[in-house]
Amino acid sequence: MAALGMAALRRGSGAAPRLLAVAVSCQSCRPKASQCSGDGGHGQPRDHHPAAPGRARRGAEPGPAAGSQPLPAEGADTKTYLWARYHEMKKLVYDLLPPGVCNLLNPAAIYANNEISLGDVEIYGFDYDYTLAQYSNLLHSMIFNTARDILIEQFKYPEGLGKYDYIPGFAIRGLHYDVQKSLLMKIDAFHYVQLGTAYRGLKPVPDEEVIELYGGTQHIPLYQMSDFYGKGPSLKQFMDIFSLPEMTLLSSVIDYFITHGIEFDQVHLYKDISDAIRDVHVKGVMYKWIEKDLEQYILHGDEIYAVLNRLVNHKKKLFLITNSPFSFVDKGMKHMVGKNWRDLFDMVIVQADKPNFFTDRRKPFRKLDDKGSLQWDKINQLEKGKIYKEGNLFDFLRLTGWRGSKVLYFGDHLYSDLADLMLRHGWRTGAIVPELETEIRIINTEQYMHSLTWQQALTGLLERMQMYQDAESKQVLLEWMKERQEIRSLTKNLFNPQFGSIFRTFHNPTYFSRRLVRFSDIYMASISCLLNYDVNFTFYPRRTPLQHEAPLWMDQLCTGCMKTPFLEEMVHIR
Repeated sequence: MAALGMAALRRGSGAAPRLLAVAVSCQSCRPKASQCSGDGGHGQPRDHHPAAPGRARRGAEPGPAAGSQPLPAEGADTKTYLWARYHEMKKLVYDLLPPGVCNLLNPAAIYANNEISLGDVEIYGFDYDYTLAQYSNLLHSMIFNTARDILIEQFKYPEGLGKYDYIPGFAIRGLHYDVQKSLLMKIDAFHYVQLGTAYRGLKPVPDEEVIELYGGTQHIPLYQMSDFYGKGPSLKQFMDIFSLPEMTLLSSVIDYFITHGIEFDQVHLYKDISDAIRDVHVKGVMYKWIEKDLEQYILHGDEIYAVLNRLVNHKKKLFLITNSPFSFVDKGMKHMVGKNWRDLFDMVIVQADKPNFFTDRRKPFRKLDDKGSLQWDKINQLEKGKIYKEGNLFDFLRLTGWRGSKVLYFGDHLYSDLADLMLRHGWRTGAIVPELETEIRIINTEQYMHSLTWQQALTGLLERMQMYQDAESKQVLLEWMKERQEIRSLTKNLFNPQFGSIFRTFHNPTYFSRRLVRFSDIYMASISCLLNYDVNFTFYPRRTPLQHEAPLWMDQLCTGCMKTPFLEEMVHIR
């Protein structure tokens, strides 16, 4: 709602009076003046003598604010009062959202977690896969099918698995997998499982069972959670886009075993599937598919050339650090940028073995010739236009002198690409999140906007009206809570029926979002978003209210829920 209000203000003079009218129309939502402390509420106490800081005022009780609807007297029909407030709020919410309020967000925008001026950036670095090269979803089916066949032919898994095909849209990035419990699930920034998003195989696990599995709570203890690189003692977090077919294969195999009553060892199954997926990459199978049909698998190549050429024309230095082999990168870059693509880069490093490249000092650089063959000479400098293999970041920094905030590196994997660079080396980082485009298009729909706004308003009503504890009022509140849960489920399903948005678990940020904010200065759907901004543009992150600043939010203003104990009604606490 706060974002909605700010966006409306930015649209022009006609929007500001509308918001003012909203504030005025909230008079019927106001609590009594004595229920608001200081100047954080709607109305002000009649007694203008301020109370001592930190102490509740007592004495003459002020009357209701002008124009406010008085609370029901003791013994009055609170049920009727509660439903009246409900309908008033529903009308207010729908009046608040005028036609055309959608499409507030631009899928091609760049979003800032930290203030950063591109004018201060002298050197741009890039990952290759899913950063410079965006791939068609056809690739996921190929990875799934090939890994499935490896399980059957090499690991001797049941041939019945051959009936399973890749399910597009089953999983989302950022999910956790509990190896011992065979649970694929979404976890929020506070380590809580989002109920309704835990799957064993292809079927959801009841909420009650999930809570029982974790000792009567939804919370996952810190020692079980993923480490710095998403690999905990019992939980694995799937962070890259290539992991989507792996999660689907994992779920499909478990589904087959459960359906056919086959007992299996959870650790061995997880390791076998991980090894099968790894073989698709390590043995070069995936590279061959893409090389044979670059037009089908690689997307938006012309935009990549435009980005790189523009940066070079503005005297920026460019480098590439990728885990992919040179022959594969060379073919892809020639397809997207042209045969002279290497002229744009000051240096190219392939098979870098990230994230070890950023932490392990032991591997020296090796030079490759134009055909990709290894050279034996000692590397004392990194030359423009040359290709290097392996190496480590410490030698890279020593040989280039490229340090600190003048370097901006882009990648899609928050752990392998960005975490070390930001936290340990002070580089600026940009996360490529292709899912952002789809999610923003959903956020821009009228259905999502209305559902979210009403959900926020209903939550405010629940918080404000929970003081009524008679039997009829409790029944009303239970109905509201049920409706709120239905809206939350509906909103989640707009993004993904199984797991919802990669950015939110209902109202909380996901564990993925927490890492996105921590490890990236800016994030965007694709590298081509840079074309929408001047090379000296400064990104300013929006100031989003902290919880103690919550009265600044429109839903708080409209419901009279000011996040402070109501002095009169909460007197029993004192």
